[in-house]
Amino acid sequence: MSEQQQVSSRERLGILKTLILGVSVLFYAYGVWNAVAHLVTVAQYGMNAYGWFVLIFSVLFPIIVFAAAFALDRRRGATEFAVVMLAGLALVAVFWMNVVALSALNFSSLTT
Repeated sequence: MSEQQQVSSRERLGILKTLILGVSVLFYAYGVWNAVAHLVTVAQYGMNAYGWFVLIFSVLFPIIVFAAAFALDRRRGATEFAVVMLAGLALVAVFWMNVVALSALNFSSLTT
């Protein structure tokens, strides 16, 4: 394979990883946006320290998971990058469903 073909394949890999990263950032940002909206909604009822901790952590959790997934997988190929980003999104989704379940079933434990 010539040097020009290698550069071209690296550029395509870089473009593909950038596209995967862009789509992943949108989904992670959606998780942060939902958590902020939920925090603002519940804060209107008055929250105790436990409620603040849980809901602020639910805002920070997608950011932490995204940073960890990106740091672990930034030098790998596009397929591995996509799988790790998707696994991180699955982890964020499971955590978010737990927060929603806690808020729905034990709302009194979050508020004063």
